[in-house]
Amino acid sequence: MSDLPSLVSELHHALERQQFDAVNSLLSRAKISLLQQNALIPNPEMHPQLFNLARAVLELGALASIRQQDAQAFTRYYQQLQPFYDIERYSEENPGSSQMDIRNSQRSKITGLYLLLLLSMGNSTGFHTVLEGLVEEASLKGKKVEDDPYVKYPVELERNLMEGSYDKVWAETKSERVPSEDFGLFSNILVGTIRSEIADCSEKAYPSLPISNAKNLLFLESEGAVIEFAVQRGWILRDGRIYFPVEPEAAARSEKDILLASSTVIENTIGYARELEMIV
Repeated sequence: MSDLPSLVSELHHALERQQFDAVNSLLSRAKISLLQQNALIPNPEMHPQLFNLARAVLELGALASIRQQDAQAFTRYYQQLQPFYDIERYSEENPGSSQMDIRNSQRSKITGLYLLLLLSMGNSTGFHTVLEGLVEEASLKGKKVEDDPYVKYPVELERNLMEGSYDKVWAETKSERVPSEDFGLFSNILVGTIRSEIADCSEKAYPSLPISNAKNLLFLESEGAVIEFAVQRGWILRDGRIYFPVEPEAAARSEKDILLASSTVIENTIGYARELEMIV
């Protein structure tokens, strides 16, 4: 364990400087050291200092993965951290049962990032599975999950997505309410999810839209980007308008029914698009 504290310190500094080659090299060395000491999987009898160093290595690895936009690696680190966090929870529920130091734990941040990753990937089942556990844990402490700012952020984003309030989601990802810079790295993925949802609703709600309106509606930066997106979706472009393909089931429905199905989403988003036009 003699070289592990210095490795963790070097990891901190390299990650702060975004020196990812150094970070990845240091992570490999640190994990080999942990493996040699049988510390990659914790147990309650583990020496507290070794426990805390092992947890720190995995947390730094998780954050490094996020900053390198490697979702699979982040997921692996999240899973490796769960046994450590289980021991932390037990220590919190049973004071005096362990000397593990939970003050420097980044469990809250890592968990919030994982929820945001699941949300960005459209994994609703995984999102709610993790959230249900957090709700139960918080209730046992007489708290709410929203008391934790790192968890509150993805929870509110998910609520807005479910309501079809995509303008609020867009605003949240661009505001100072993002709890840390690491959360902001998901913006492109999340906006892509929003864009696809709006596109789906637009296809159901309208036979066509002007390309100029679609630019703001889909949170795209130019009409050229709209055209590229439209081609990818298989939409028809003619005379400055986008024409959506009509499915047999949709053709059989009345225009009133179609509009009602997506009215909330479209109204919210068009309202935001108009605000954008005023700003620009």
